[in-house]
Amino acid sequence: MIVRERPSLLRLFFVRRGTILPRVLPQVLGIAALSFAVVWASRRSALHLPHGSPAPLSLLAIALSIFLGFRNNACYDRWWDARKVWGALLIEVRSLARDAISLLDDGGAEEPTAGRLVARRLVHRNIAFAYALVGHLRGQDLGEDISRFVAEPERGRVLASRNRPDALLRESALELAAFRRDGRVSDIPWQALSARLHALSGVLAACERIRFTPLPFSYTILLHRTAYLFCLLLPFGLVDVLGWMTPVLAAAVAYTFFGLDALGDELEDPFGEAPNDLPLMALARTAEIGLLEALGEPLPEPLRPHDFILR
Repeated sequence: MIVRERPSLLRLFFVRRGTILPRVLPQVLGIAALSFAVVWASRRSALHLPHGSPAPLSLLAIALSIFLGFRNNACYDRWWDARKVWGALLIEVRSLARDAISLLDDGGAEEPTAGRLVARRLVHRNIAFAYALVGHLRGQDLGEDISRFVAEPERGRVLASRNRPDALLRESALELAAFRRDGRVSDIPWQALSARLHALSGVLAACERIRFTPLPFSYTILLHRTAYLFCLLLPFGLVDVLGWMTPVLAAAVAYTFFGLDALGDELEDPFGEAPNDLPLMALARTAEIGLLEALGEPLPEPLRPHDFILR
């Protein structure tokens, strides 16, 4: 995620870091070069290029703009839905930690009691769950972050699982069930803690729904083709009207359309590592800080943006 102040009017036109310009610059320069070639050829009396009226291109531009706006709205909805899901994750892991500490810890004893140890393991699994979910959604191996909060032999079972977040929830459910069978916790606290685990399972399923269900490919490819077709035809429709200003306007229009197209690609997968994607590692660190504080353990530093980008 890009984290920076709004640039001044003067710097607005020169900011590159954290913008979509580096991704679309080759296409924009290509359209500008094509426009320059079309204008140069049109000025040669020996060359006769097909020229057209800007009116048909205007109709195509309106249709393309509506199409781009609709797709970007759909992609932004996915991005915002993902952010709400991760907001729900922070709520649930904090709530589960609060319930586990208050319901399982007998309190008062100097030596760690069985309930206190179970509560501590549940809270640590919540932290590991946040990091495991980041790795699950980004296709990364965050075993080192998970291993800091899960001990053997449980660690081996979790790291060997194909779905590590679900494996952590399963370990918590099994320990709570064993604690209940031993008569150390009554039905009502057990049901409350189980409901929190069920809510975390819903967060995992919601993230998987967003991550593994992209927008229809035919929908995306149609937009890509239409944008390229329009920008390639644009110089031929403007050359008689604008002359040598054609490359400037064609490049500006190409930047707009290709930029919106590329931005939609980034927002479509909000869990990736593109500059405009969600800062999952920073959110996981936020969960870690809050839960360790609840246990009274040392706190790590929050993640900071690097070159205006927070991962």
